[in-house]
Amino acid sequence: MSKLKDKRLNVITAIILTILTVGVIGVCFIPNKVVVISGGKTYEPYYCGDRTKNNVAIMINVYEGSEIVEKMLGVLKEKGAKATFFIGGCWADDNQSTLIKILENGHEIGSHGYFHKDHSKMDEKSNREEMLLLENYIKKVTGYEVELFAPPSGAFSVTTLKVAENLGYKTIMWSKDTIDWRDKSAKMVYNRATKNISGGDFILMHPKEHTLEALPDILDYYKGQGLTAVTVSECIG
Repeated sequence: MSKLKDKRLNVITAIILTILTVGVIGVCFIPNKVVVISGGKTYEPYYCGDRTKNNVAIMINVYEGSEIVEKMLGVLKEKGAKATFFIGGCWADDNQSTLIKILENGHEIGSHGYFHKDHSKMDEKSNREEMLLLENYIKKVTGYEVELFAPPSGAFSVTTLKVAENLGYKTIMWSKDTIDWRDKSAKMVYNRATKNISGGDFILMHPKEHTLEALPDILDYYKGQGLTAVTVSECIG
């Protein structure tokens, strides 16, 4: 009798694993978005842009590295590339001139929250306050209307998505992560930013010395593959 129960348990486990595997594969092949459904309404964080076009988007999350940001702007200008800088409010508060320079160079600014909090653990009020604090500051300093939000550490909840949408933001994730905050290797950054690259990819970076070192070669590789580095909004289409 015990063997029969074990056999049934193994069959049930196999079925569950099959269902989970199919579900994961289904999510991986969604071309532009992963849809989150809550209360009959869909919320759509973007993990990539339009896969039918030869555009890619470099997204740079900024809470530090002012000098590196300035140098990155120089590399992007030299290579004729655009990027989206997701700005932390406490950094922006101390770097107004660089914030303005990002826009003057034709790049895009997105929100990365004000204090780099875990939005997945925050209620509606706290999510809203964290987003609005930065939005209001950027608008006051530059007149720029923020339309994108990248949750710090990629941590969000359905509440985060609801608040972002109500504020008129698209919630942005990524399809390729250089993990440059952890691995201090220009070669690793380059490999992660270029391996199996394709149109629509969002490539996540930070203003690090080794990332700056890899950036010119990354942009040259994209060009050699017939890909154009544009802003996240342009990549979405």
